[in-house]
Amino acid sequence: MTAALSRSPAWSTRYLLFIAGMGGLLYGIDVGIIAGALPYLESTAALAWKLNAQQLSFVVAAVLLGSVLSSLFAGLLADFIGRRPAMVVSGALFVASIPLIALADGYVALLCGRLLQGVSGGLIGVIVPLYLAECLPADRRGRGAALFQLLLTVGLVAAAVIGLVQARSVQVATEAAAVLPDAARAAAVLAAKDHAWRGIFWMCLTPGVVFTLGCLLLAESPRWLAQRGKREATATPGARATDPLLSRRYVLPFLLACLILACNQATGINSVLAYVVNILNRAGLSGASANLADVLLKVLNALMTIVAVLLVDRKGRRFLLMVGTAGIVVALLTVGLLFRANEIRQRDVSAQVTAQARDDGLALRLDAPTLRALGADPAGPPQVLTVAYAYGPFTNVASIRSDDPALPRLDARRVDTVQPDSVIGAAFRRLHLNPFPDPAAAATAPFSIEAARLGPLPTAGHGWLVAVAICLFVASFAIGPGVCVWLALSELMPTRIRSNGMSIALLINQFVSTSIAAVFLPTVGRHGYSTIFFFGAACTVVYFLASAFLLPETRGKTLEEIDAFFAGPAAK
Repeated sequence: MTAALSRSPAWSTRYLLFIAGMGGLLYGIDVGIIAGALPYLESTAALAWKLNAQQLSFVVAAVLLGSVLSSLFAGLLADFIGRRPAMVVSGALFVASIPLIALADGYVALLCGRLLQGVSGGLIGVIVPLYLAECLPADRRGRGAALFQLLLTVGLVAAAVIGLVQARSVQVATEAAAVLPDAARAAAVLAAKDHAWRGIFWMCLTPGVVFTLGCLLLAESPRWLAQRGKREATATPGARATDPLLSRRYVLPFLLACLILACNQATGINSVLAYVVNILNRAGLSGASANLADVLLKVLNALMTIVAVLLVDRKGRRFLLMVGTAGIVVALLTVGLLFRANEIRQRDVSAQVTAQARDDGLALRLDAPTLRALGADPAGPPQVLTVAYAYGPFTNVASIRSDDPALPRLDARRVDTVQPDSVIGAAFRRLHLNPFPDPAAAATAPFSIEAARLGPLPTAGHGWLVAVAICLFVASFAIGPGVCVWLALSELMPTRIRSNGMSIALLINQFVSTSIAAVFLPTVGRHGYSTIFFFGAACTVVYFLASAFLLPETRGKTLEEIDAFFAGPAAK
């Protein structure tokens, strides 16, 4: 580390960590804020703006698209204008997105605001860890990355709390409107919901302003200044600006960082957290118990991240990764085996369900006559039916339970399954590529049942065993991969390729996460939950082996010393 930074007062380091933490908070808000706003946004979108389901899904997914796009050029931007200005730009984009969303009066403004928010998140995810790695002394670098992850989890919780606050205001307004005539009541409830989702986004403005203004007071990265010849560089043994980019010095750490980031998402963490209520319902817990377990998981995630903050610079990155990945393997295997024990009791009822199909679709309830038609005893234990169906290339999965007091109907209809074509999908097809389902091929395709399984619903005790195993999964992830992934992203890359290498590695991370999310429900519908958990366990075994045998311990080492390790003995 440079002598100038080593002599900087302790308060400046604490200030740097505070601003970096605010960046993590914004990243978490980027990811989590739509969950609380969506129930109310749907009302405005459908009733006031007349948006269809496809347009609303684009609004939800726009953050992911913006994040992917900005990840591609985040490294180039950080190299071109500097780390600090790039952080200011990322914060300014977040601040600009809030009024664009909250004041939106139609689809285009809302979509652009969400896209801008995603661009901001992608930049923050690359540039803040990059800046931390280059500015913090070796003995504080781990804690800095851990703090970024901790505030990220706090951002997710904050987004949920903001949603709860607005949910209460909508409930109060709905109760107050109960005495009004029908038309006035509908208008009052719509106005309350419209105000709620806009208020949720307005509440996110303050942390964005704090982060943006706070970045203006930071110093520029000393290593970026050294690259530009504006200050003396720290010598790296054997490093030469003319070294080929395909040399061992650059290829090995880049591939290792990409492997670590790919395995990080291959554990399935994002999909498990997104579908945890559904998972626990299928495991045997009631709706209220599953939601309680979801809250406990989020609190556990934050608490274990605090533990990681305290340990990462004491025990080291490799130790925490090995402990975390080992715990994840045990947890995922346990969940998989628990689900497998229940799934082997399920029966294939595809023929019976197909016989229930009518009018180009399916509509059935798990009432007594249906249970008898499917070969189950209505007086026996509660049953769960899972059906995977398709209209040509468009597929969907639905589940219903016989113990639900409302006995909801399983509806499979072409209008709900086949989505209108998108601009992106049409553009790819004009290039003779087809990564998206073609609505034209599904317009006349017959309705088909791909899989249908009926079996007894697991007991509540089974559900709580699954919940405990998922708690172990979340705790293990938080204490190891959750924190160490940001260190792997920033510490392993040599200075010459760090910014662009981090962009590519984070893009791979997001691609794996998106791919798993895309196949999660279809895989569960066709092969059961056990398959997806066993796959995650297998990927995490690779993660554990990479941590144990390929990853060097970087605790207490300068970035230049880490660079020299990968250069090999000949370069030292």
